[in-house]
Amino acid sequence: MTDTSPLVGILMGSKSDWDVMKNASETLDMLGIPNEANALSAHRNPDQVNEYATQARERGIKVIIAGAGMAAALPGAAAALTPLPVLGVPMDGKVMGGLDALLAMAQMPGGIPVGTLAVGKAGAVNAAVLAASIIALSNEDVAASLDKFRADQTAGVAEEPED
Repeated sequence: MTDTSPLVGILMGSKSDWDVMKNASETLDMLGIPNEANALSAHRNPDQVNEYATQARERGIKVIIAGAGMAAALPGAAAALTPLPVLGVPMDGKVMGGLDALLAMAQMPGGIPVGTLAVGKAGAVNAAVLAASIIALSNEDVAASLDKFRADQTAGVAEEPED
């Protein structure tokens, strides 16, 4: 993959979400998929969220991964503004352990889907792998990278327990 224009946009509600969302970026980097990350709040800077989501497709973004906690409005706001697939990563929370964010993302109104993943790091990694799977449908380089990742993952499973 020689083009370095981002194919995946990673959004998070605040910079404090980077500890989780960097796992999506690192996974995409490992797969050779150019990505970009931005902290944008659906509540605190809705105009920037609007601008980002409405211009993402024309800039070449294929998938948006959006992480948020509590009310978790960011993935839904992005999904309402773009026809691109939006993958939501609920952040761990102090009040309900991320269940509030998970439910907010999963309960979107019909016609405004957010593909909701697990809470926290596993969700961020899986969002990146799912984004790669989506992009691989039309990109042979990403498909090959994803195939290698899955083969390596399978090969890394021990057949017998170790002490």
